[in-house]
Amino acid sequence: MPISPRIKKLLFGVVPVWTLLNCEVQQPNAGLYLPEGFKAVVVVDSIEERVRHLAVTNDGIVYGKLRNSNENGGIVALQDKNKDGRAEIMQKFGAYRSLQKWSYSTAMRIYNGYLYFSSELVIYRYKLKPGTLIPEGEMEIVMTDDHEHGKHEHIGKPIAFDNKGYMYVPFGAPSNACQNPKRTPGAPGMDPCPQLEDHGGVWRFEANKLGQTQKDGYKYASGIRSVVAMDWNSEDENLYIVMHGRDDLLRLFPNIYSGWESALLPSEEFIRVTEGSNFGWPYCYYDQIQEKKVLAPEYGGDGNITGRCQEFDDPIMGFPGHWAPNDLVFYDGDKLPNRYKNGAFIAFHGSTNRAPYPQSGYFVGFVPFKDGKPSGDWEVFADGFAGVDPIVSVKDAEYRPMGIAFGADDSMYISDSVKGRIWKIVFHGDKNNFGQDQLAEMEKRKLLSHIRTPDETKDNLMAGAFTGGEKIYYTYCSTCHQQDGRGATGRFPPLTGTEWVIGDKERLINIVLNGMEGSMEVNGEVYNGVMPQHSFLSDEEVADVLTYIRTNFGNDAGEIKPEEVRKLRSSL
Repeated sequence: MPISPRIKKLLFGVVPVWTLLNCEVQQPNAGLYLPEGFKAVVVVDSIEERVRHLAVTNDGIVYGKLRNSNENGGIVALQDKNKDGRAEIMQKFGAYRSLQKWSYSTAMRIYNGYLYFSSELVIYRYKLKPGTLIPEGEMEIVMTDDHEHGKHEHIGKPIAFDNKGYMYVPFGAPSNACQNPKRTPGAPGMDPCPQLEDHGGVWRFEANKLGQTQKDGYKYASGIRSVVAMDWNSEDENLYIVMHGRDDLLRLFPNIYSGWESALLPSEEFIRVTEGSNFGWPYCYYDQIQEKKVLAPEYGGDGNITGRCQEFDDPIMGFPGHWAPNDLVFYDGDKLPNRYKNGAFIAFHGSTNRAPYPQSGYFVGFVPFKDGKPSGDWEVFADGFAGVDPIVSVKDAEYRPMGIAFGADDSMYISDSVKGRIWKIVFHGDKNNFGQDQLAEMEKRKLLSHIRTPDETKDNLMAGAFTGGEKIYYTYCSTCHQQDGRGATGRFPPLTGTEWVIGDKERLINIVLNGMEGSMEVNGEVYNGVMPQHSFLSDEEVADVLTYIRTNFGNDAGEIKPEEVRKLRSSL
Protein backbone atom coordinates (compact mmCIF):
# COMPACT_ATOMS: atom_id res chain seq x y z
CA MET A 1 0.00 0.00 0.00
CA PRO A 2 1.53 3.37 -0.93
CA ILE A 3 2.16 6.06 1.66
CA SER A 4 -0.73 8.52 1.81
CA PRO A 5 -0.14 11.86 0.04
CA ARG A 6 -0.46 13.73 3.32
CA ILE A 7 2.19 11.59 5.02
CA LYS A 8 4.40 11.79 1.93
CA LYS A 9 4.24 15.57 2.20
CA LEU A 10 5.33 15.35 5.83
CA LEU A 11 8.22 13.04 5.09
CA PHE A 12 9.54 14.61 1.93
CA GLY A 13 7.92 17.99 1.36
CA VAL A 14 9.09 20.12 4.29
CA VAL A 15 11.79 22.64 3.44
CA PRO A 16 14.24 22.91 6.36
CA VAL A 17 14.31 26.41 7.82
CA TRP A 18 18.04 25.99 8.45
CA THR A 19 18.56 25.79 4.71
CA LEU A 20 16.70 29.04 4.28
CA LEU A 21 18.92 30.62 6.95
CA ASN A 22 22.09 29.23 5.33
CA CYS A 23 22.81 27.24 8.48
CA GLU A 24 23.33 23.91 6.78
CA VAL A 25 27.13 24.21 6.91
CA GLN A 26 28.61 22.05 9.67
CA GLN A 27 29.60 24.20 12.62
CA PRO A 28 33.02 23.84 14.24
CA ASN A 29 31.62 23.24 17.74
CA ALA A 30 30.87 19.54 17.27
CA GLY A 31 27.62 20.48 15.55
CA LEU A 32 26.45 22.87 18.27
CA TYR A 33 25.66 26.57 18.11
CA LEU A 34 27.01 28.48 21.12
CA PRO A 35 27.52 32.09 22.21
CA GLU A 36 30.70 33.71 20.92
CA GLY A 37 33.76 32.58 22.86
CA PHE A 38 32.46 29.11 23.76
CA LYS A 39 33.91 26.00 22.13
CA ALA A 40 32.64 22.41 22.19
CA VAL A 41 34.24 19.01 21.66
CA VAL A 42 32.75 15.52 21.77
CA VAL A 43 33.84 13.64 24.90
CA VAL A 44 32.37 10.37 23.65
CA ASP A 45 30.45 9.94 20.41
CA SER A 46 27.94 7.34 21.54
CA ILE A 47 27.08 5.02 24.41
CA GLU A 48 24.72 2.22 23.48
CA GLU A 49 22.64 2.31 26.67
CA ARG A 50 22.21 6.10 26.35
CA VAL A 51 22.94 8.59 29.11
CA ARG A 52 20.55 10.50 31.32
CA HIS A 53 22.04 12.77 34.02
CA LEU A 54 25.74 13.49 34.61
CA ALA A 55 28.14 14.25 37.46
CA VAL A 56 31.81 15.29 37.35
CA THR A 57 34.42 14.83 40.09
CA ASN A 58 37.00 17.43 41.07
CA ASP A 59 39.66 15.45 39.21
CA GLY A 60 37.64 15.41 35.99
CA ILE A 61 36.07 11.95 35.95
CA VAL A 62 32.67 12.10 34.25
CA TYR A 63 29.94 9.76 35.49
CA GLY A 64 26.82 9.20 33.42
CA LYS A 65 23.61 7.56 34.59
CA LEU A 66 22.58 5.02 31.97
CA ARG A 67 18.94 4.81 31.03
CA ASN A 68 18.69 1.24 32.30
CA SER A 69 20.92 -1.08 34.26
CA ASN A 70 22.09 -4.33 32.69
CA GLU A 71 24.76 -6.93 33.38
CA ASN A 72 27.44 -4.42 32.34
CA GLY A 73 26.29 -1.79 34.82
CA GLY A 74 24.00 1.17 35.32
CA ILE A 75 26.69 3.88 35.29
CA VAL A 76 29.44 4.78 32.84
CA ALA A 77 32.74 6.33 33.98
CA LEU A 78 34.73 8.41 31.47
CA GLN A 79 38.25 9.75 31.80
CA ASP A 80 40.27 12.07 29.57
CA LYS A 81 43.88 11.12 30.30
CA ASN A 82 45.65 13.32 27.74
CA LYS A 83 43.47 16.40 28.41
CA ASP A 84 42.31 16.87 24.82
CA GLY A 85 38.66 16.91 25.88
CA ARG A 86 37.92 13.40 24.59
CA ALA A 87 37.57 10.36 26.81
CA GLU A 88 40.10 7.60 26.17
CA ILE A 89 38.86 5.43 29.04
CA MET A 90 35.27 4.25 29.38
CA GLN A 91 34.16 1.71 31.96
CA LYS A 92 30.71 0.64 33.12
CA PHE A 93 29.81 -0.37 36.66
CA GLY A 94 27.03 -0.18 39.22
CA ALA A 95 24.66 -2.88 38.00
CA TYR A 96 21.48 -3.23 39.99
CA ARG A 97 18.30 -5.18 39.51
CA SER A 98 15.67 -2.89 38.03
CA LEU A 99 12.39 -3.74 39.71
CA GLN A 100 10.39 -2.25 36.85
CA LYS A 101 12.23 -2.47 33.56
CA TRP A 102 9.49 -0.57 31.79
CA SER A 103 10.63 2.65 33.42
CA TYR A 104 14.00 4.31 33.17
CA SER A 105 16.44 5.90 35.55
CA THR A 106 17.53 9.49 35.81
CA ALA A 107 19.41 10.94 38.77
CA MET A 108 23.16 11.47 39.09
CA ARG A 109 24.64 13.88 41.64
CA ILE A 110 27.81 14.09 43.76
CA TYR A 111 27.30 15.11 47.38
CA ASN A 112 29.56 15.00 50.42
CA GLY A 113 32.03 12.60 48.79
CA TYR A 114 29.38 10.19 47.49
CA LEU A 115 28.02 9.49 44.03
CA TYR A 116 24.22 9.38 44.30
CA PHE A 117 22.05 7.93 41.53
CA SER A 118 18.62 6.37 41.12
CA SER A 119 16.56 3.76 39.41
CA GLU A 120 12.84 4.41 39.02
CA LEU A 121 12.22 3.26 42.62
CA VAL A 122 15.52 3.30 44.52
CA ILE A 123 18.17 5.91 45.33
CA TYR A 124 21.68 4.46 45.67
CA ARG A 125 25.12 5.81 46.42
CA TYR A 126 28.81 4.90 46.20
CA LYS A 127 31.64 6.34 48.28
CA LEU A 128 34.09 8.08 45.94
CA LYS A 129 37.85 7.85 46.36
CA PRO A 130 39.93 10.63 44.74
CA GLY A 131 42.07 9.36 41.89
CA THR A 132 40.03 6.18 41.49
CA LEU A 133 37.89 5.69 38.38
CA ILE A 134 35.51 3.07 39.78
CA PRO A 135 34.28 3.27 43.40
CA GLU A 136 35.73 0.43 45.45
CA GLY A 137 33.08 0.13 48.15
CA GLU A 138 29.65 -1.48 48.18
CA MET A 139 26.62 0.14 46.61
CA GLU A 140 24.38 1.50 49.40
CA ILE A 141 20.61 2.01 49.35
CA VAL A 142 19.58 5.42 50.64
CA MET A 143 15.83 5.43 49.92
CA THR A 144 13.28 3.04 48.42
CA ASP A 145 9.89 3.94 46.98
CA ASP A 146 8.00 1.06 48.59
CA HIS A 147 4.48 1.80 47.39
CA GLU A 148 2.56 -1.13 45.96
CA HIS A 149 1.64 1.03 43.00
CA GLY A 150 3.17 -1.07 40.27
CA LYS A 151 3.33 0.89 37.05
CA HIS A 152 2.54 4.57 36.82
CA GLU A 153 3.54 7.73 35.04
CA HIS A 154 6.16 10.20 36.28
CA ILE A 155 7.89 7.71 38.54
CA GLY A 156 11.47 8.91 37.96
CA LYS A 157 13.53 9.98 40.98
CA PRO A 158 15.75 13.02 40.34
CA ILE A 159 17.55 14.27 43.45
CA ALA A 160 18.92 17.51 44.88
CA PHE A 161 20.83 18.39 48.04
CA ASP A 162 20.83 21.49 50.22
CA ASN A 163 23.67 22.76 52.40
CA LYS A 164 22.24 21.36 55.64
CA GLY A 165 22.44 17.63 54.97
CA TYR A 166 19.05 17.10 53.34
CA MET A 167 18.14 15.31 50.12
CA TYR A 168 15.04 16.24 48.10
CA VAL A 169 13.13 13.66 46.05
CA PRO A 170 9.93 14.15 44.02
CA PHE A 171 7.23 11.50 44.01
CA GLY A 172 5.62 12.22 40.66
CA ALA A 173 1.88 12.21 40.09
CA PRO A 174 0.63 8.80 38.87
CA SER A 175 -1.66 10.41 36.30
CA ASN A 176 -1.98 13.32 33.93
CA ALA A 177 -4.73 15.24 35.74
CA CYS A 178 -6.21 12.92 38.41
CA GLN A 179 -9.07 11.78 36.17
CA ASN A 180 -10.98 8.57 36.76
CA PRO A 181 -10.75 6.85 34.36
CA LYS A 182 -7.50 8.59 33.51
CA ARG A 183 -6.82 10.30 30.19
CA THR A 184 -10.45 9.92 29.12
CA PRO A 185 -12.07 12.74 27.10
CA GLY A 186 -14.45 14.80 29.21
CA ALA A 187 -13.90 12.80 32.41
CA PRO A 188 -13.85 14.99 35.54
CA GLY A 189 -10.96 15.06 37.97
CA MET A 190 -11.30 13.49 41.40
CA ASP A 191 -11.93 16.24 43.94
CA PRO A 192 -10.13 16.25 46.26
CA CYS A 193 -7.45 14.35 44.39
CA PRO A 194 -6.43 11.34 46.55
CA GLN A 195 -3.15 10.99 44.67
CA LEU A 196 -1.81 14.07 46.45
CA GLU A 197 -1.50 12.18 49.71
CA ASP A 198 1.60 10.25 48.63
CA HIS A 199 2.43 11.73 45.21
CA GLY A 200 2.48 14.97 43.29
CA GLY A 201 5.04 16.59 45.58
CA VAL A 202 8.59 16.73 46.92
CA TRP A 203 9.76 14.91 50.05
CA ARG A 204 12.83 15.78 52.13
CA PHE A 205 15.12 13.10 53.54
CA GLU A 206 18.35 12.92 55.51
CA ALA A 207 21.07 12.62 52.88
CA ASN A 208 23.38 10.43 54.96
CA LYS A 209 20.82 7.99 56.37
CA LEU A 210 20.49 4.58 54.71
CA GLY A 211 17.46 2.34 54.31
CA GLN A 212 14.79 5.04 54.20
CA THR A 213 11.33 4.82 52.66
CA GLN A 214 8.86 7.61 51.93
CA LYS A 215 7.43 7.51 55.45
CA ASP A 216 10.89 8.47 56.77
CA GLY A 217 10.76 11.66 54.74
CA TYR A 218 8.96 14.95 55.25
CA LYS A 219 6.47 16.24 52.70
CA TYR A 220 8.14 19.50 51.75
CA ALA A 221 5.89 20.77 48.93
CA SER A 222 2.81 19.70 46.94
CA GLY A 223 0.86 20.29 43.73
CA ILE A 224 3.83 19.28 41.55
CA ARG A 225 2.98 16.95 38.67
CA SER A 226 6.20 15.64 37.13
CA VAL A 227 9.84 16.49 37.82
CA VAL A 228 13.07 15.63 36.03
CA ALA A 229 14.86 19.02 36.27
CA MET A 230 15.67 20.00 39.86
CA ASP A 231 18.57 21.72 41.65
CA TRP A 232 19.42 23.57 44.84
CA ASN A 233 20.41 27.23 44.43
CA SER A 234 23.16 27.88 46.96
CA GLU A 235 22.96 31.65 46.47
CA ASP A 236 19.47 32.03 47.96
CA GLU A 237 19.29 28.62 49.69
CA ASN A 238 16.17 27.42 47.88
CA LEU A 239 15.10 24.41 45.85
CA TYR A 240 14.15 25.04 42.22
CA ILE A 241 12.28 22.86 39.74
CA VAL A 242 11.26 23.19 36.11
CA MET A 243 8.08 21.13 36.10
CA HIS A 244 6.66 19.13 33.20
CA GLY A 245 3.17 20.47 32.52
CA ARG A 246 0.15 18.32 31.79
CA ASP A 247 -0.80 16.89 28.38
CA ASP A 248 -3.75 16.27 26.10
CA LEU A 249 -5.80 19.47 26.30
CA LEU A 250 -7.12 19.01 22.76
CA ARG A 251 -7.54 15.24 22.95
CA LEU A 252 -9.41 15.38 26.26
CA PHE A 253 -11.38 18.61 25.75
CA PRO A 254 -11.69 19.40 22.02
CA ASN A 255 -14.73 21.57 22.76
CA ILE A 256 -12.51 23.97 24.76
CA TYR A 257 -9.04 23.92 23.19
CA SER A 258 -7.75 24.28 19.65
CA GLY A 259 -4.78 22.35 18.30
CA TRP A 260 -2.68 25.51 18.56
CA GLU A 261 -3.57 26.04 22.22
CA SER A 262 -2.90 22.40 23.02
CA ALA A 263 0.53 22.63 21.37
CA LEU A 264 1.55 25.67 23.43
CA LEU A 265 -0.16 24.98 26.73
CA PRO A 266 0.20 24.53 29.56
CA SER A 267 3.49 26.09 30.58
CA GLU A 268 6.54 24.21 31.76
CA GLU A 269 6.68 26.03 35.11
CA PHE A 270 9.96 27.25 36.61
CA ILE A 271 9.18 27.20 40.33
CA ARG A 272 10.94 28.20 43.54
CA VAL A 273 10.01 25.47 46.00
CA THR A 274 9.87 26.54 49.63
CA GLU A 275 8.64 24.56 52.61
CA GLY A 276 4.86 24.20 52.43
CA SER A 277 4.45 25.61 48.93
CA ASN A 278 1.67 24.25 46.71
CA PHE A 279 1.63 24.78 42.94
CA GLY A 280 -1.90 23.60 42.27
CA TRP A 281 -1.69 20.34 40.33
CA PRO A 282 -4.13 18.86 39.30
CA TYR A 283 -6.64 21.64 39.86
CA CYS A 284 -4.80 24.37 37.97
CA TYR A 285 -2.10 24.99 35.40
CA TYR A 286 -0.08 28.03 34.39
CA ASP A 287 -0.91 29.73 31.09
CA GLN A 288 2.23 31.59 29.99
CA ILE A 289 0.31 33.45 27.28
CA GLN A 290 -2.17 34.96 29.76
CA GLU A 291 0.52 35.00 32.47
CA LYS A 292 -1.74 33.50 35.10
CA LYS A 293 -2.87 30.21 36.59
CA VAL A 294 -6.18 28.96 35.22
CA LEU A 295 -8.57 26.27 36.35
CA ALA A 296 -8.02 22.87 34.70
CA PRO A 297 -10.88 21.65 32.48
CA GLU A 298 -11.30 18.53 34.64
CA TYR A 299 -12.32 20.88 37.46
CA GLY A 300 -14.65 23.17 35.53
CA GLY A 301 -12.12 25.35 33.74
CA ASP A 302 -12.70 26.85 30.31
CA GLY A 303 -9.15 27.98 29.58
CA ASN A 304 -9.71 31.43 31.11
CA ILE A 305 -11.30 31.37 34.55
CA THR A 306 -9.05 31.35 37.60
CA GLY A 307 -11.35 29.92 40.25
CA ARG A 308 -9.50 28.34 43.16
CA CYS A 309 -6.11 28.88 41.49
CA GLN A 310 -5.56 32.07 43.48
CA GLU A 311 -4.87 29.80 46.45
CA PHE A 312 -1.73 28.34 44.88
CA ASP A 313 1.83 29.51 44.29
CA ASP A 314 2.82 30.97 40.93
CA PRO A 315 5.97 30.08 39.01
CA ILE A 316 8.85 32.53 38.70
CA MET A 317 8.77 31.99 34.92
CA GLY A 318 6.65 30.08 32.43
CA PHE A 319 8.22 28.35 29.43
CA PRO A 320 6.16 27.19 26.42
CA GLY A 321 4.43 23.86 26.75
CA HIS A 322 5.95 20.43 26.12
CA TRP A 323 9.58 21.55 25.88
CA ALA A 324 10.37 18.74 28.37
CA PRO A 325 12.79 20.30 30.90
CA ASN A 326 14.98 17.35 31.88
CA ASP A 327 17.81 18.93 33.84
CA LEU A 328 18.45 22.10 35.80
CA VAL A 329 21.85 23.23 37.08
CA PHE A 330 22.79 26.50 38.77
CA TYR A 331 26.28 27.68 37.85
CA ASP A 332 28.31 28.96 40.81
CA GLY A 333 31.79 29.06 39.28
CA ASP A 334 33.97 32.03 38.32
CA LYS A 335 35.52 31.26 34.93
CA LEU A 336 32.51 31.93 32.69
CA PRO A 337 31.38 35.49 31.87
CA ASN A 338 29.79 37.24 34.84
CA ARG A 339 26.28 37.11 33.36
CA TYR A 340 26.24 33.34 33.95
CA LYS A 341 27.17 33.56 37.64
CA ASN A 342 24.41 31.98 39.79
CA GLY A 343 22.22 31.59 36.70
CA ALA A 344 20.20 28.53 35.70
CA PHE A 345 21.01 26.23 32.78
CA ILE A 346 18.09 24.08 31.63
CA ALA A 347 18.17 21.12 29.23
CA PHE A 348 14.99 21.13 27.17
CA HIS A 349 14.81 17.56 25.92
CA GLY A 350 12.17 18.47 23.33
CA SER A 351 8.49 17.82 22.77
CA THR A 352 6.82 14.70 21.43
CA ASN A 353 3.23 15.93 21.46
CA ARG A 354 2.96 19.25 19.64
CA ALA A 355 1.05 17.93 16.63
CA PRO A 356 -0.24 19.36 14.35
CA TYR A 357 2.62 21.85 14.77
CA PRO A 358 6.38 21.24 14.60
CA GLN A 359 8.02 19.75 17.67
CA SER A 360 9.74 22.25 19.94
CA GLY A 361 12.54 22.55 22.49
CA TYR A 362 15.68 20.45 21.82
CA PHE A 363 18.11 23.05 23.16
CA VAL A 364 19.85 24.14 26.36
CA GLY A 365 18.50 27.38 27.74
CA PHE A 366 19.81 29.84 30.29
CA VAL A 367 18.02 32.12 32.76
CA PRO A 368 20.11 34.90 34.37
CA PHE A 369 19.61 35.32 38.12
CA LYS A 370 20.34 38.15 40.53
CA ASP A 371 19.51 38.24 44.23
CA GLY A 372 17.76 34.88 44.01
CA LYS A 373 15.35 35.66 41.16
CA PRO A 374 15.42 35.86 37.36
CA SER A 375 17.01 39.10 36.17
CA GLY A 376 16.08 38.76 32.51
CA ASP A 377 14.34 36.66 29.89
CA TRP A 378 15.44 33.13 29.03
CA GLU A 379 18.19 32.70 26.42
CA VAL A 380 19.30 30.02 23.99
CA PHE A 381 22.69 28.83 25.22
CA ALA A 382 23.30 25.70 23.13
CA ASP A 383 21.38 24.61 20.04
CA GLY A 384 21.80 22.39 16.99
CA PHE A 385 21.21 19.08 18.75
CA ALA A 386 18.31 18.05 16.50
CA GLY A 387 20.24 18.75 13.30
CA VAL A 388 17.04 19.68 11.45
CA ASP A 389 14.35 22.34 11.49
CA PRO A 390 11.38 22.02 11.43
CA ILE A 391 11.21 18.88 13.55
CA VAL A 392 8.10 17.10 12.27
CA SER A 393 8.57 13.85 14.19
CA VAL A 394 10.61 13.37 17.34
CA LYS A 395 12.67 10.73 15.53
CA ASP A 396 13.81 13.40 13.08
CA ALA A 397 16.05 14.75 15.85
CA GLU A 398 19.60 13.40 15.66
CA TYR A 399 20.31 14.27 19.30
CA ARG A 400 18.27 15.46 22.29
CA PRO A 401 19.94 17.30 25.21
CA MET A 402 19.31 15.52 28.50
CA GLY A 403 21.80 16.10 31.34
CA ILE A 404 24.04 19.00 32.40
CA ALA A 405 27.03 19.04 34.75
CA PHE A 406 30.00 21.31 35.48
CA GLY A 407 33.54 20.23 36.24
CA ALA A 408 35.84 21.84 38.80
CA ASP A 409 37.45 23.83 35.95
CA ASP A 410 33.99 25.20 34.98
CA SER A 411 33.82 23.05 31.86
CA MET A 412 30.21 22.25 31.01
CA TYR A 413 29.10 18.76 29.99
CA ILE A 414 25.87 17.95 28.15
CA SER A 415 24.52 14.45 27.51
CA ASP A 416 22.26 13.21 24.73
CA SER A 417 19.54 10.58 25.16
CA VAL A 418 19.31 9.38 21.54
CA LYS A 419 22.79 8.00 20.87
CA GLY A 420 24.52 8.61 24.18
CA ARG A 421 26.80 11.40 22.96
CA ILE A 422 28.42 13.72 25.52
CA TRP A 423 29.79 17.19 24.73
CA LYS A 424 32.27 19.29 26.70
CA ILE A 425 31.91 23.08 26.42
CA VAL A 426 34.68 25.46 27.47
CA PHE A 427 34.85 29.26 27.41
CA HIS A 428 37.89 30.66 25.57
CA GLY A 429 36.81 34.27 25.20
CA ASP A 430 37.27 37.44 27.22
CA LYS A 431 34.89 37.16 30.18
CA ASN A 432 35.24 40.86 30.96
CA ASN A 433 34.09 41.89 27.49
CA PHE A 434 31.15 39.57 27.05
CA GLY A 435 27.75 41.09 26.37
CA GLN A 436 24.85 41.36 23.96
CA ASP A 437 27.11 41.37 20.91
CA GLN A 438 28.37 37.89 21.84
CA LEU A 439 24.77 36.69 22.28
CA ALA A 440 23.36 38.18 19.08
CA GLU A 441 23.63 35.08 16.90
CA MET A 442 22.02 32.91 19.57
CA GLU A 443 19.14 35.36 19.88
CA LYS A 444 18.43 34.87 16.16
CA ARG A 445 17.91 31.16 16.77
CA LYS A 446 14.69 31.98 18.59
CA LEU A 447 13.22 32.50 15.10
CA LEU A 448 13.59 28.81 14.23
CA SER A 449 10.43 26.73 14.32
CA HIS A 450 11.66 24.45 17.12
CA ILE A 451 11.92 27.47 19.44
CA ARG A 452 9.56 30.23 18.34
CA THR A 453 5.82 30.35 18.90
CA PRO A 454 4.20 28.74 15.84
CA ASP A 455 1.87 30.70 13.62
CA GLU A 456 -1.57 29.18 14.11
CA THR A 457 -2.22 28.90 10.37
CA LYS A 458 1.09 28.91 8.51
CA ASP A 459 2.86 26.40 10.77
CA ASN A 460 0.00 23.91 10.92
CA LEU A 461 1.47 20.80 9.30
CA MET A 462 -1.94 19.15 9.16
CA ALA A 463 -3.90 21.98 7.56
CA GLY A 464 -6.75 20.78 5.40
CA ALA A 465 -9.87 18.66 5.62
CA PHE A 466 -9.76 15.32 7.40
CA THR A 467 -12.27 12.52 7.20
CA GLY A 468 -12.76 9.05 8.60
CA GLY A 469 -9.87 7.23 10.22
CA GLU A 470 -7.36 9.89 9.25
CA LYS A 471 -9.27 12.53 11.24
CA ILE A 472 -9.51 10.25 14.27
CA TYR A 473 -5.80 9.45 14.07
CA TYR A 474 -4.72 13.08 14.06
CA THR A 475 -7.15 13.93 16.87
CA TYR A 476 -6.32 11.12 19.29
CA CYS A 477 -3.15 9.32 18.17
CA SER A 478 -0.66 11.58 16.42
CA THR A 479 0.54 13.46 19.50
CA CYS A 480 2.18 10.27 20.78
CA HIS A 481 2.73 8.05 17.75
CA GLN A 482 3.67 11.14 15.71
CA GLN A 483 2.26 12.43 12.47
CA ASP A 484 4.31 9.96 10.45
CA GLY A 485 3.61 6.95 12.68
CA ARG A 486 7.24 6.53 13.76
CA GLY A 487 6.60 7.05 17.49
CA ALA A 488 9.10 8.35 20.05
CA THR A 489 12.09 6.32 21.21
CA GLY A 490 11.51 4.59 24.53
CA ARG A 491 8.05 6.04 25.09
CA PHE A 492 5.62 5.58 22.20
CA PRO A 493 6.13 2.66 19.80
CA PRO A 494 6.10 3.05 16.02
CA LEU A 495 3.13 1.91 13.99
CA THR A 496 5.24 1.00 10.97
CA GLY A 497 5.93 -2.60 10.00
CA THR A 498 5.19 -4.17 13.37
CA GLU A 499 3.12 -7.25 14.16
CA TRP A 500 1.42 -5.25 16.90
CA VAL A 501 -0.31 -3.34 14.07
CA ILE A 502 -0.44 -5.62 11.05
CA GLY A 503 -0.82 -8.86 13.01
CA ASP A 504 -3.53 -10.08 15.39
CA LYS A 505 -6.63 -7.90 14.93
CA GLU A 506 -8.17 -8.79 18.29
CA ARG A 507 -5.05 -7.80 20.21
CA LEU A 508 -4.96 -4.45 18.41
CA ILE A 509 -8.65 -3.75 19.03
CA ASN A 510 -8.26 -4.72 22.68
CA ILE A 511 -5.38 -2.25 23.16
CA VAL A 512 -7.46 0.59 21.74
CA LEU A 513 -10.51 -0.26 23.87
CA ASN A 514 -8.70 -0.97 27.14
CA GLY A 515 -5.39 0.87 26.88
CA MET A 516 -2.05 -0.54 27.95
CA GLU A 517 0.64 0.22 30.51
CA GLY A 518 4.00 -1.39 31.13
CA SER A 519 6.88 -2.35 28.93
CA MET A 520 6.38 -3.72 25.46
CA GLU A 521 8.95 -4.66 22.85
CA VAL A 522 8.45 -3.47 19.29
CA ASN A 523 10.97 -4.24 16.56
CA GLY A 524 13.63 -5.01 19.17
CA GLU A 525 13.18 -1.86 21.28
CA VAL A 526 11.44 -1.58 24.66
CA TYR A 527 8.82 1.15 25.11
CA ASN A 528 7.28 2.28 28.38
CA GLY A 529 4.74 4.99 27.65
CA VAL A 530 1.08 4.91 28.61
CA MET A 531 -1.56 4.02 26.01
CA PRO A 532 -4.88 5.44 27.31
CA GLN A 533 -8.08 3.51 26.74
CA HIS A 534 -10.25 4.77 23.88
CA SER A 535 -13.47 2.92 24.65
CA PHE A 536 -15.33 6.21 24.23
CA LEU A 537 -14.89 5.85 20.46
CA SER A 538 -17.74 4.14 18.62
CA ASP A 539 -17.28 0.77 16.93
CA GLU A 540 -17.19 2.54 13.57
CA GLU A 541 -14.56 5.03 14.76
CA VAL A 542 -12.30 2.31 16.19
CA ALA A 543 -12.60 0.34 12.96
CA ASP A 544 -11.88 3.43 10.85
CA VAL A 545 -8.77 4.52 12.74
CA LEU A 546 -7.29 1.02 12.91
CA THR A 547 -7.93 0.47 9.23
CA TYR A 548 -6.21 3.78 8.53
CA ILE A 549 -3.18 2.74 10.58
CA ARG A 550 -3.02 -0.73 9.02
CA THR A 551 -3.10 0.71 5.49
CA ASN A 552 -0.76 3.69 5.93
CA PHE A 553 2.76 4.41 7.19
CA GLY A 554 4.07 1.74 4.82
CA ASN A 555 1.67 -0.91 6.18
CA ASP A 556 -0.39 -3.11 3.87
CA ALA A 557 -2.75 -5.09 6.11
CA GLY A 558 -6.45 -5.80 5.90
CA GLU A 559 -9.23 -3.54 7.12
CA ILE A 560 -10.96 -3.89 10.46
CA LYS A 561 -14.74 -3.90 10.39
CA PRO A 562 -17.12 -2.37 12.96
CA GLU A 563 -18.61 -5.82 13.61
CA GLU A 564 -15.21 -7.08 14.75
CA VAL A 565 -14.91 -4.23 17.24
CA ARG A 566 -18.50 -4.71 18.43
CA LYS A 567 -17.98 -8.43 19.02
CA LEU A 568 -14.82 -7.91 21.07
CA ARG A 569 -16.27 -4.98 23.03
CA SER A 570 -19.29 -7.05 24.07
CA SER A 571 -17.05 -9.81 25.40
CA LEU A 572 -14.99 -7.50 27.64
